[in-house]
Amino acid sequence: MSFSRRRPRALLLDFGAVISRSLFECHRETEQLLGLTDGTLDWYGPFDPVGDTLWAAQLRGDITERDYWAERARQMGVALGEPGWDTATMLARVRHNDPNRTVRPAIAQLMRATRRAGLKLGILSNELELFYGRDFLSRMEVLSDVDAVVDATHTGILKPDARAYALATQSLGLEPADILFVDDQFRNIAGAVTAGLQVQYFDLRDVPGNLAAVAARLDIPDEEWR
Repeated sequence: MSFSRRRPRALLLDFGAVISRSLFECHRETEQLLGLTDGTLDWYGPFDPVGDTLWAAQLRGDITERDYWAERARQMGVALGEPGWDTATMLARVRHNDPNRTVRPAIAQLMRATRRAGLKLGILSNELELFYGRDFLSRMEVLSDVDAVVDATHTGILKPDARAYALATQSLGLEPADILFVDDQFRNIAGAVTAGLQVQYFDLRDVPGNLAAVAARLDIPDEEWR
């Protein structure tokens, strides 16, 4: 999904599933790491929005995305005989406590190319520090060269609230129409459109295609980031 073709002056990224690999993509790896039987993790979010009834509830707005991951963390802890897991515990365990394993290598390259092109770079997240923890994030290399991070952990304002986008545009010092916003949730994309930002929907079923589309919107040649 995209709208205006005016060349953006900034790239504003969601974090979870855009910069980071989603947990849905890593189930077999996670099961092996934690010693769980193959198929224990049988929820696939956007890859199976009908079968994953909890994800469907999140899409309807019955629960928040935070609620979704809190419940999945609780279930994972129970499966391991360790009740009481929260989202931060889950992420630390499944990411080997290595922040840089979380990041998609191609998006890291695209972020660096964005900066080399003289464009601003920002992150707008509903759960960054809440999910990952301050120490984990402090060791994440891609965050070291970002102009603005707007995190609802601290603002208390979740996308698609218009105020979240306003905070991001103010932090970047640009007009909304000069910013390309990328997110994997349709409702957050819709909120950005209402706020006047350019948008690119990030479909997890085609990560390479999505990254190529973002690079094209920014006029960044393939050889600069692939």
